[in-house]
Amino acid sequence: MTQNPSKPPPPEIPNALDAIVRAVGGATERNRQAAPVHLWNPPYCGDIGLEIKADGIWMYRGSPITRRPLVELFASVLRKDEDGKTYLVTPAEKVDVKVADAPFLAVEMQVEGEGLARNVSFRTNLDTWVLVDTLHPIRFVVQEPAGGLKPYVLVRGRLEALLVRAVYLDLVALAMEGDAPSAGFWSGGIWWPLGA
Repeated sequence: MTQNPSKPPPPEIPNALDAIVRAVGGATERNRQAAPVHLWNPPYCGDIGLEIKADGIWMYRGSPITRRPLVELFASVLRKDEDGKTYLVTPAEKVDVKVADAPFLAVEMQVEGEGLARNVSFRTNLDTWVLVDTLHPIRFVVQEPAGGLKPYVLVRGRLEALLVRAVYLDLVALAMEGDAPSAGFWSGGIWWPLGA
């Protein structure tokens, strides 16, 4: 593949992101857990071209960020504020992240137990497991105009994971089991009806 000599490819870690990496300590194992971004109130520094596509791919100024540790690092300092916007937040700055749908995808489902003792968990595309419970509710949004349902599970703060189609079909199969008066499932000691 030939490259246009007038337009060099973007570097893997662009200069605009260097400060963010330094501010949260680099892409190390300890950064895989979410940082206490809810406690930070840095100044807003604008839009630097970060985006999360509907398929979960992180982009910087139109180019995919291909280094998994870097994506995990950025995900650990992601926050959705009351204004409905998503930001990358460090103790020193806050920048926009455009999110096409949800910042995470639920790519695997695990079911443990039976009946009222059943627990349903989802693994995100960044390998975080989330148990459906009072702290991590599941919700269903009606897709217009078709009327289908899109399921989301709360990961943390206001950040959600969209269940990918295969996982949603697994959940529907689980919800249709048994003699319950309506489709749904038990998880975290709560009955979750399947629907909006």
